[in-house]
Amino acid sequence: MRSRRRTRKREEKKDQIKKDTKAIGSGDGLDDSLEANLEELKRRMHASPDLIVRRFELGSDHRVEIAVAYIENLVADEKVNKFVMDALLRNSEAHRTITLDTAFDWIKENALASGEAKVSTGWDSLLMGLLSGNTVVFVEGWNETVLAHTAHLVNRSVEEAGTEVAIRGPRDSFIEAIQTNISLIRRRIKSPDLRLETLRLGKVSRTEVAIMYIQGIANTKMVAEVRKRIKRIEIDGMLEGGMIEEFIEDKTFTLFPTIYYSERPDTISANLLEGRVAVIVDGTPFVLIAPTTFAQFFHSADDYYQRFDIATFLRFLRVATYGIATLGPSIYIALTTFHHEMVPIALLLSLAAQREGVPFPAVVEAMIMEIIFEFLREAGVRMPRIVGGAVTVVGAVVLGQAVVEAGLVSQAMVIVVSLTAVSSFAVPATHIQPSSRLLRFLFMISAATLGFFGMMVVMIGVLAHMCSLRSFGVPYLKPFAPFILSDHKDTLFRFPIWAHRKRPLWTSEKPERIEKGQSPTPPSSDGES
Repeated sequence: MRSRRRTRKREEKKDQIKKDTKAIGSGDGLDDSLEANLEELKRRMHASPDLIVRRFELGSDHRVEIAVAYIENLVADEKVNKFVMDALLRNSEAHRTITLDTAFDWIKENALASGEAKVSTGWDSLLMGLLSGNTVVFVEGWNETVLAHTAHLVNRSVEEAGTEVAIRGPRDSFIEAIQTNISLIRRRIKSPDLRLETLRLGKVSRTEVAIMYIQGIANTKMVAEVRKRIKRIEIDGMLEGGMIEEFIEDKTFTLFPTIYYSERPDTISANLLEGRVAVIVDGTPFVLIAPTTFAQFFHSADDYYQRFDIATFLRFLRVATYGIATLGPSIYIALTTFHHEMVPIALLLSLAAQREGVPFPAVVEAMIMEIIFEFLREAGVRMPRIVGGAVTVVGAVVLGQAVVEAGLVSQAMVIVVSLTAVSSFAVPATHIQPSSRLLRFLFMISAATLGFFGMMVVMIGVLAHMCSLRSFGVPYLKPFAPFILSDHKDTLFRFPIWAHRKRPLWTSEKPERIEKGQSPTPPSSDGES
């Protein structure tokens, strides 16, 4: 008889819950009814089959109903059993004193063994914690829940950087876990002034994004501008830092990247010490840096780990290779098509002999070879690593020899295109390479049309465009245009470390270096941007 009465009351309560579900779901706060909260949780999760809900009772004298909910594939089972279930069910002596009024406080303070337990009072934070791998503990009569950290973290180990190879220096690199990436930076900058701000982007993905800067060094207006541009991003899913890059860059329609990224913690730490701002996105090993200048793409991490004279020579070499990668084929086309008088007679006769029997003009030869090389480059990137390199090398050798023997291109053109291809890989920043690859075709067309005069017209247009670019208000060609003599100690030249007494004027709130025993002064409100 008593069991029937309980069953009837339970059914009546469920009917009332169904009537009130719409009202409960419209607000963000939790209900103090356990049944109502569980029904609302199932409704919001659309009764997902991997949502596990386990119910039991605490207390011997006053039975208190509690429920534990988690996503099956996101939690570590051993953590749930050890830190949540065992912690709640053990210690039967303490259960006798539990009442409805003290149950929640007892669970929050004594029961859970997880060191990262948080209290949630709203559905947004509860669902975010649940979908992040936390276990939610509901208590009858309380409109609060406890989130216990039980996430099953699957991360690859910290390895050597794959895209930024350095001869000398640290071998660690960022991974896809944002917390690990933050710790790699804090390991190098052990300062309380290293500030960290986190937010979530993506209405559906809810991706965690972190902004890091050094208070007192980074320009306050720069930090505020980065924060404002990131917060106004509205998108369903944020999966990689490149998506943020397109939202926050000053100019979209340009071949030149205006935001720098790196997967080396030492590179990011060095940029933070210069007053720049780092943007870390969960799920990607690449960290964004703003603001950015054009000279920054020719710097390598190991420039600062070897002698300054060698580093300076290598930087000039990289700039030269970028110029060859951009202008190499166009210079050959201009010389062989319009400006024969600039070529020595012996070399001119040799080139003419090689071109005898070739049915195409020089510009068509260059286009054929460049397009073939782009095919091989893309195939080498997309093919499996085991065979990708072999196919690229064999394809280049076989196709190059075949087109020469077939009389489609001359041997000199094969040499020019090969030198151009090798030069394009000498620039340490891979995200500046596409600009030279695309500009190469524009310069080839201009060289075939008007020779060196056409190339100069295009060159003036490209330089004017670069002068118009800004990275968070900072001129892209700074400190060359506008020219700042004091900032040339670390551009194309790399002066000795002891000579770098000031930070870049356009990024830092405090240009002077911090001496030993001196802490940075609080930033002023009128910092330059």
